[in-house]
Order: sequence, then C-alpha cells, then structure tokens
Amino acid sequence: MAERFDRIWHNARVATMRGDRADLGEIEQGLIAARDGRIVYAGTQSDFPVDADAVERIDCAGRWITPGLVDCHTHLVFGGNRAHEFELRLKGASYEEIARAGGGIVSTVAATRKATEAELVAGALPRLDALIGEGATTVEIKSGYGLNAETEMRQLAAARRLGRERPVAIRTSFLGAHALPPEADGDKDRYIDLVCNEMLPAVAKAGLADAVDGFMEGIAFSAEQTARVFEAARALGLPVKLHADQLSNLGGAALAAKFAALSADHLEHTDEAGAVAMRKAGTVAVLLPGAFYFIRETQKPPVELFRKHGVHMALATDCNPGSSPLTSLLLAMNMSATLFRMTVAECLTGVTREGARALGVLAETGTLDAGKWCDLAIWDIERPAELVYRIGFNPLHRRVWRGQ
Repeated sequence: MAERFDRIWHNARVATMRGDRADLGEIEQGLIAARDGRIVYAGTQSDFPVDADAVERIDCAGRWITPGLVDCHTHLVFGGNRAHEFELRLKGASYEEIARAGGGIVSTVAATRKATEAELVAGALPRLDALIGEGATTVEIKSGYGLNAETEMRQLAAARRLGRERPVAIRTSFLGAHALPPEADGDKDRYIDLVCNEMLPAVAKAGLADAVDGFMEGIAFSAEQTARVFEAARALGLPVKLHADQLSNLGGAALAAKFAALSADHLEHTDEAGAVAMRKAGTVAVLLPGAFYFIRETQKPPVELFRKHGVHMALATDCNPGSSPLTSLLLAMNMSATLFRMTVAECLTGVTREGARALGVLAETGTLDAGKWCDLAIWDIERPAELVYRIGFNPLHRRVWRGQ
C-alpha cells in the first residue's frame, strides 16, 4: 500500500541547510513530504516513491524552499518607543551618554511598566507580523524592560501569548540583568541579589522562560555579577546566553563559554581567546548588524577569528526600541554581508540552522531533515543569493509552519 502524507511540495529547488558551513545543501529537483506537522522526506524527487499519496500536492513551479527563518535575538515586547533618542543621537549624543542621562533602557522600562499585558501584546503584534511576513517561523523574545518581578513576568507572559495569537514558535529569555532600575539607587549588587533570589525563581516556577540572558558591559553588569545570575540559572536548570563585548572587551565571550552558554551576542570587541573559548564550549556567536548600523559602531565583530576557530555564527534582528528597531531578517542578512563581509552561505545558515542552534532547538527546526517540524519558506527567486542581495524587497511566496 502506498505511503500517505498530509502534503507534498514538489517541482521545487531545495536548500536543506544541512552539511558543512559553506554548504546550503542545495537540491535542484527537490521534494518535501510532511505528516502531522513534521517532515517525513526532504530530498531529491527521483528518490521519492512515485506511488506516494497525499491529501494535498503543491507544485512549487521551480521555486526555492528553505527552512523557515529563525530570529534568535529580539526584544520584541516593550512599551513606547525611543524615536526622540534617535534624534538626539543624530545631533551627536552617544548611546552611553543617553543611557547615563536616564534615557536608553530605563526610559523603555518606564513605558513598559505602565503597559498592561494586552497593550504589550498589541504593540508587539505588528513587529511580529513583519517578521512572519518575511518567512520567520521561530522567534526569540527577551524580557528586560521591567526590571522588577511583576513587569518582567508580564513581558514574558505577553511573549508566550504572541505564540498563541500567531502561527509561530516563540522562545523566551529572562533578561532581568539588563540594566539597573531607578529604585536600585545605583546598587548593582543588591539588584543582582533581587534577580537571583526573587525574580529568577518566580519566572522559573511560572515556566515563563526557556533561557536566561544578561548584559555584561560597563553601563550594565560586571563579570562577577553576571556569573552570579548564570549560577542561579544553572541551579534552576535553565540554559544561559549573554549580551557580550558590544561596547568594550570585558571578557564576556569567555564568560559565556565558561557557562556553556547557548550563545554570546553582539561580540564587536571579542578577542581571540574569547573566540577559542566559544568554539570549545559550542557557544554560538550571534551577530547583530542592526545595532551596529543604528548606533553607528565602527568596531566590527571578528568574523575572521570566528571562521579561523570554527565558531558557529548566527544572525538576528535584535529588534528593540533603542538600538535596533529592525523587523527584517532579510535586511539583517544584507547588512551582515555588506558591513561584516559575511558570505551568502553564512548569512542564510545564520538565520536558519545557526539561529536554531543558538536557541538550543536545532533538533526540531533550522534544517530540512526528516523528523523536524515542517517549517518552510518558499521563495520567488532564481538563486539563494537573492535573499541576501536585495534591499527592501520581499520575495516570499508562501510560509509554512508545522506543515500548514
């Protein structure tokens, strides 16, 4: 009896994203078959049983299929916006100067604390829809704009709710160690006590976080304070990730590697020792060209060092109101190619396979392999390089999430 599938996509060109770093796993005459939301077959059309049956067959007319895109670093849920600070930066103020004057993250905290969960969801939906509209099927969302237990949990609950409002997989990260709230009166150690002893246990008990993040920087928290947060996360069984080496080299990449972090993100100032440590730990380097561009950074992340030492590289939008109001993974890829000199293959695997690896979900998504979720992006393009080459153009033909 012929095997029966829910859907078969045929007459397609397929980029499976399997293989080594330089290989997109391209198949010219490809076919994908799915059942119960998962891929059963992804390979050449000639190797697929000719008598296979399906509820629905989709002729892709030679279009390209890639895995659904993965945005592995966003701050999608927040209140208000920071357009005024953008104007100040255009007049010469630096990101650090704005932050030290009470702007920056703390200004978004004030707006986020005032917002209800419903308001946070309503504000985030257009941003999420923009990502979905370009083929995203998995999106990470951080807290970090509450800086107290109540608002941090409300942010994370809003993020979880987004995953019920839209057909997309949402991964959440608790970022209580993002900045110092005004009521802390400058006492970072006391605030970290609060994060470790009250906020993090409450978040974990409620099941609101898939990972724990931190911001290790001169304007944020030290290596010792970050390590305390990571130790508390480890005690609760939660993986960690880190905003590291963005504005200076405080050894963030090496600290992330010490705790076997899923990823270290930004990394403009990471040195060779940090890159070596990340490779040994399997920590993914997440590059965020939107922030580099928006705050007019000049120090580029050490892509050559990451290549030399075999560090996996992912890309993400870093969508946030202050330093990267970006909701386009397609533009993030173009920025990474033009600003960081990443290759087409590095960009495309960076928003699929490596983005999934950075979230710890590579076993479920990120490549087109039997057993993984059937998350697909079908593109009106002649070659994969078009997805990186074009600016302000969306060639998405169809998006498939969990086989639908």
